[in-house]
Amino acid sequence: MALVRELGSKPFGIILVTGPTGYSKSTTLYSLLDERNEPGINISTVEDPIKYTLPGITQCQANREKGFDFVTALRAFMRQDPDVLLMGETRDLETAKTAIETALTGYLVLSTLHAKDAPNTIARTVEMAVEPFMV
Repeated sequence: MALVRELGSKPFGIILVTGPTGYSKSTTLYSLLDERNEPGINISTVEDPIKYTLPGITQCQANREKGFDFVTALRAFMRQDPDVLLMGETRDLETAKTAIETALTGYLVLSTLHAKDAPNTIARTVEMAVEPFMV
C-alpha cells in the first residue's frame, strides 16, 4: 500500500491498474484521486460511466455517439493545465498512445487496463500496437 501511495503522489507518469472485471481497479484509482484531491491540485477524469462522484474534481462522462471519447477528453483537459488525469479505461491503440504521450510530457495519468497481471499488461499494450520502446 505504501508503494501505491508513493507512486500516486508522483508529479508525472502513468499508472495502469490491471485485473479482470470486478477486481477493484476503479476503486483503487478513486482512492488515489481522493488522496491527491486538495486545493491547488487540478484533477480531471473522463469515464464511462462515472462510478463515484468526487467533490472538487472535474469529472466527465464519455459519449462515443457524440464524438466525446477518452482521447478527445484527454486532449481537451490538456488545455486546462491538469496535475492528475484519470482515463476510465485503456481500450485501444489511440487511447493507449495518447495516455502514454501525456504521461511522458509531465502529467500523472491513471487508467485501467484489462489484463490479468503486470507481465500481461506489457503484452497487452504491445498487442494494441503501442511501440515497445514506449512501454
